[in-house]
Amino acid sequence: MDATETIATSHVVFGWNPAIVACLLFVLVYVLIVTEKINRAIAGLLGAGLMIFCGVVNQEMAIRSVDFNTLGLLLGMMLIVGITGESGAFQYVAIWSAKIVGARPMGVLVMLCIVTAILSALLDNVTTVLLVVPMTLLITEELKVRPYPYLVYEVMFSNIGGTATLIGDPPNIMIGSAVGPTFNQFVTNLAPVVVVIMIGTMIPACLIWRKDLITTEEARQRVMKFNEIDAIKDWRLLKQSLSVLAIVLAGFVTARLLHLEPATIAMFGAALLFFLHNYRREADEQTQNIHKAFNEVERVTLMFFVGLFILVHGLESTGVIRAMADKLLSATGGELHTTTLVILWSSAVLSAFIDNIPFVATMIPMIKSMAPTMGGEQGIMPLWWALSLGACLGGNGTLIGASANHVVAGIAERAGQPIRFWAYFKSAFLLMLLSMVVCYLYLMARYL
Repeated sequence: MDATETIATSHVVFGWNPAIVACLLFVLVYVLIVTEKINRAIAGLLGAGLMIFCGVVNQEMAIRSVDFNTLGLLLGMMLIVGITGESGAFQYVAIWSAKIVGARPMGVLVMLCIVTAILSALLDNVTTVLLVVPMTLLITEELKVRPYPYLVYEVMFSNIGGTATLIGDPPNIMIGSAVGPTFNQFVTNLAPVVVVIMIGTMIPACLIWRKDLITTEEARQRVMKFNEIDAIKDWRLLKQSLSVLAIVLAGFVTARLLHLEPATIAMFGAALLFFLHNYRREADEQTQNIHKAFNEVERVTLMFFVGLFILVHGLESTGVIRAMADKLLSATGGELHTTTLVILWSSAVLSAFIDNIPFVATMIPMIKSMAPTMGGEQGIMPLWWALSLGACLGGNGTLIGASANHVVAGIAERAGQPIRFWAYFKSAFLLMLLSMVVCYLYLMARYL
């Protein structure tokens, strides 16, 4: 904490202890988020404003605490995916996936889960389920099979796939921005165990549901008659979108060589796709397209992040997070193996029942502060991978564990196919714990 921050935090209203005020505000916001009494963006921004008004942080500190790299990466990818979706590319993939396995219900389940995982890794898991779930409901309706297992496992595979890359899940985006692991480092360190977990999750799914997912030959033929080519609404936009996605992914892979941040690459990709999609159109049509694209952006999520960054900085600047890190190090004896184990399992269990984004935001400065006593930045890299695996995969444990879970539950309920909390819990929590066992063994074998 520098001199500016020390001065700022010494002028808290009524002379209250700044650390206590920061903790109370953060806990209040957390309770509002968990209980869903108020929208999480409202809760986050309200808490951030109170953090400033109460004098815990000043306005300059608040602005500096906002991680614009995280926001830029999220915004850029949201825009690219939103425009790409207009071409019909994702509907094409869903229909193709069903037809390639002969529209057999179990094969369709496997293929849609694989597609969901891959798209979640390359795009992001929330956008992926928004694109895949409606097509899943259409295909299962034609096959006359229950959509419940498809939706449940798409939720799980969206979180599993999103764990594999820098851009797949918000916790990874936050870790990458705060700490600096590249796109390639996320892939090489996390993708191997993600593949194992995908297989380990799919096997029990096939064993549990194989007798229930039965359809008729007539229903199968109806799906086989779907023409995936008809799903493509704009071939020109499809070519443009795929070209820009290829450029953006290549940029992520070579970001360190180019000395560019992921947000720069994502925002440039969005701007390039905007240009290609609009440069021959009239000014009024361009304006309409721009407004349409930005209307599809999850602005609530972006505003939530703004408030969250300020809240967490309040905890950091008052020394709360440093004290938490010291207590954790004291409890684990500063031993890397024990600390990694604690972070992995606590991240998983807590992320199953509370939003993993504020949890990860709190853990990032806490882990960073451990570096001097645990071998420096390279010495604590296993802690970052443990945090990522625990927070991303832990979200599979309950229906409220991750943003993608909320999205699928909402779509399912509107379609008359509600997913209940306890029914999902019984299916998913044990699988989540098993995935944590796999992660622990992986971390032990590779890093510890």
